[in-house]
Amino acid sequence: MSKILILFAHPALEKSRVNKQLLRNLNSIPDVTLNDIYEEYYDFNIDIEREKELLVQHDLIIFQHPFFWYSTPALLKQWQDLVLEHGWAYGSKGKALVGKKMMNIITTGGSSQAYKKESINQHTIREFLLPIEQTAKLCGMIYMPPYLIQGTHRLTENEIEDYAKEYLKLLKDLCEDKFSFNDLLGFATFNDFLQK
Repeated sequence: MSKILILFAHPALEKSRVNKQLLRNLNSIPDVTLNDIYEEYYDFNIDIEREKELLVQHDLIIFQHPFFWYSTPALLKQWQDLVLEHGWAYGSKGKALVGKKMMNIITTGGSSQAYKKESINQHTIREFLLPIEQTAKLCGMIYMPPYLIQGTHRLTENEIEDYAKEYLKLLKDLCEDKFSFNDLLGFATFNDFLQK
């Protein structure tokens, strides 16, 4: 069994139709810890030692967030800058996260078609996530493909509910170690893997 830490970053959760539904039943999975950093650190004053302790206690770290300007919301970037310290998370003596897994769960307003090389954004989501993927690798972590929910502005309530169910099943399966890194090699997204 794996313990999952969800580093959730949404500066306006009250306006989010999708993320509110995704989080609704998380407490039904005992091995999942939700760390809502905008709720916890509304003043941007991050408790670095608390965050390090949470990281150490979990096997899979998930950055869950809306895709803001091809990246994370500002507080999640600040969290990375402050918590992933040299000598702790990386560097010759920074071994605290070695062997842990990491992935992103991302919502985008744009459709999946908007994130192709020939589209308006000219890159895939996975390409935009290279800094996070490389951060994971620098820290000795195993980066898993992201799980994406796209075109959120156009999703019906039924479609959102379907995503919420799939999301919960994904988290349960991740807790139960139903996927190995080798299973996921070659897939750009977790969605692609689940649809194979």
